[in-house]
Formats: sequence, C-alpha cells, structure tokens
Amino acid sequence: MASHSRLLQKMKSFCRTENQYVRCGLAEFLGTLILILFGCGSVAQMELSGFAKAQFLSVNMAFGFAVTAGAYVCAGVSGAHLNPAVSLSMFLLDKLTWRMMLVYWLAQFLGSFVGASFVFFLYYDALYVYSSGNFTVTGPQSTAGIFASYPSEHLSHINGFTDQVIATAALMIAILAILDEANNAAPRGIQPFMIGIVVLLVGLSMGFNCGYPINPARDLAPRIFTAIAGWGLEVFWAGSNWWWVPVFGPLAGSLVGVILYQLFIEIHHPEIKQKDDLEEDQKERHPPHYELVHSSA
Repeated sequence: MASHSRLLQKMKSFCRTENQYVRCGLAEFLGTLILILFGCGSVAQMELSGFAKAQFLSVNMAFGFAVTAGAYVCAGVSGAHLNPAVSLSMFLLDKLTWRMMLVYWLAQFLGSFVGASFVFFLYYDALYVYSSGNFTVTGPQSTAGIFASYPSEHLSHINGFTDQVIATAALMIAILAILDEANNAAPRGIQPFMIGIVVLLVGLSMGFNCGYPINPARDLAPRIFTAIAGWGLEVFWAGSNWWWVPVFGPLAGSLVGVILYQLFIEIHHPEIKQKDDLEEDQKERHPPHYELVHSSA
C-alpha cells in the first residue's frame, strides 16, 4: 500500500503542471472528449441498432447530458467551453485572451478527434457488421452521420448556414443569461446542468435540418477522423461540400448571440458601485479565465 502511494506521488510530481495554458488545455481536451464519447456514442447506438436501442429523443437527451458531464469534468479549471464558438464569444467579451482562445480551440479539436476514435473502436464490430465492412457516407447503410453532421435532402447551404447561426446565437444568449450575475444567474454548481438542458432544447426544436452541430470542433474533428478511418474524402464532398457550414455557421452565430444579449440585456444593467475589497475578493474567487460556460452537441 505504501509503495502504491509512493508511485502515485512520483507520477503526480512528474506530471503536475501549474502552467495556465497547459492546465486549461488538458481540461478542455478531456471535457470535450467526454462530450463526443457520450454524444456520438448515442448516435451510434441508434443507427447501428436500426432505432431499436435508441430514438431521436434519446440522442437529444444524450447530447444534453453529455454537455453537462463534460462541463462538470473541467469547469473548475478551464470554465468548460468545450466549443470554439463559446471560446470566441468569451474572447469577444474580453474574458479570454487570443492566445488562450487558440489553446482552447486546439484542445477542443483534439478532444473531439480522440472522442470520435473512441466511439469508432467501441462500436467497430457493430459498424463492420451493419455496413458489411463498407463504410459509406450516403445511402441506406451509411454510417458517417454517426460522427459528423450532414444536411437533410431539403436543405440548401444558405438555409443550413442560417440554421447554424440562429441555433448557436440562441444557445449563446441562454448561456450568457445563465452566467449573468446581474440578471438571474443559476448557482455556479448548477450551471453545467442548466446549459445541458439548453442544448437539449436546441436539439428538440432545431435538430431537423442537419442535427444541430452548433460546435465547429464537434463536427470538423470527427469528420477528419472518418476521412482517415475508412470513409474517405467523400465526408467533405457530401452534401455539395457541406463541411464548412457547421464550422463557420456556429462561429458567426456566437457573434450574433453576444451582440444581441449585449444590446437587449447586458448594457442596460444598473451600474452598482462596490467596495474595492469586495471586488478584489470576487477576482480572487472567480479568475477571469474561468468562465463557466459551454455549448455543443
């Protein structure tokens, strides 16, 4: 027992870091990995069982709770953005430096990529049997949609981009309201759960067109993984080169959401002067880098 404890102490001393960039990057990586593992895993269970083991509602619920789980994993370290669109919003609000934003983006992308690989290996036998070993992007036995979004037949690129802007803007407005101490903020320990509920709501109301990706890392990184893992470059060509819509649409939507919340709510808060010591205490307890926010699915 003592030797086991010493081993843990050695590992801790060897691996431990106090570098803010590394700490936040590791946290965002693991939180986003959890999000993709649970979220895309639920889609795999639905598709590969022929809707016998899961339905569209259960997938929406899984993504909502996946957001909550991922956020609880890393909220106390990085703020649980788990989404480049959210990190961009925090940068626009001057709550994140551009260097830290790039660290978040890289960590979120890598976490999504590894999360997608975990789903692939978890369901590899089922994928192989379901598709007869032929991983396809379109058609009755297609499986690429387990990992990334693809448009419905009725959806144009313009409507798809609009879909992503509106969905992400609505998500950001709700997130900012949940976090706004001058409004009616949720208690800090409940915020990840409430944001997960908002993601569930987005899925239930806006998931018909293309499955509400609303997260560039959640969509692009698994798409790249599928291109490498056997689906080929068709994952980018499918839907008339659809891939860019769920990447740039959410980024634009985050900007729209921030502007709308600022114009309609934030700038109209009464200015309340606080004592200097209370302000310093708040800064110590809630560092500016640790905004408890998240989105995705």
